[in-house]
Amino acid sequence: MDEQRYDVWASVAAYDRYMGRWSRAVAREFTAWLGRPDGLRWLDVGCGTGVLSAVVRERCRPRLVVGCDRSEGFVRAARAAVVADAMALPVRDGAFDVAVSGLTLNFLPDPAAAVAGMARAVRPGGAQVAAYVWDYAQGMGLLRLFWDTAAALDPAAAELDEGRRFPGCRPQPLHDLWTAAGLADVVVRPIEVPTVFADFADLWGPFLAGQGPAPGYVTALPPAGRDELREALRAAAPTAPDGTIPLSARAWAVRGRTARPGTVPNSPRV
Repeated sequence: MDEQRYDVWASVAAYDRYMGRWSRAVAREFTAWLGRPDGLRWLDVGCGTGVLSAVVRERCRPRLVVGCDRSEGFVRAARAAVVADAMALPVRDGAFDVAVSGLTLNFLPDPAAAVAGMARAVRPGGAQVAAYVWDYAQGMGLLRLFWDTAAALDPAAAELDEGRRFPGCRPQPLHDLWTAAGLADVVVRPIEVPTVFADFADLWGPFLAGQGPAPGYVTALPPAGRDELREALRAAAPTAPDGTIPLSARAWAVRGRTARPGTVPNSPRV
């Protein structure tokens, strides 16, 4: 797994304030869309702080949930997880009924190998493999507002924009990953949730913690540059009369199932 992820997401509290609070809402929509019955064995790959695992426990009544992540700080926050590498899952073939991953694939050096590992970890003949990633290019209102504002002041900032850095976070690349792993009935769909900030301080504060590419960019600026960006962002933010800043966040979710032995996957839908 990409070590950079664990450098920039070292603080659980900072991650939760920056992205974690929104990922919970996506996880709820995601698990509802999967529609799995009670009593299944779930594997959460790149479990992070345990947001998706917690939602699975609350809403899906699993027989077992195992989370894996290489960040020991995140694993401690998740409380019950196996510290492991998503690129080399330490589980038996066919040990799970569902393998999921939330907001992780784009940080992996070889997403195809990770998806193949998830497919290996679930039983053949109809088990589900699914994931979701942020739509960095268009659907993440906070990041689009931030990077568009930052690039207008500093064109070099565009090189750090996740929309440019993570082209795989789009429907067709996700569909291709799942079909390449031999999964059948592949479907990709958007999940959009509201991200309403109480005021500008609520929006700006997480950028000062240095957790993630955008906050890292902010904290690396000289004080005058940071002040200029803050005021430009304040002016660009769509502030409601009550002072709140209503934005939205979109993730792309993908799911597929393991084919029955001897069958050829057919997955035309995106």
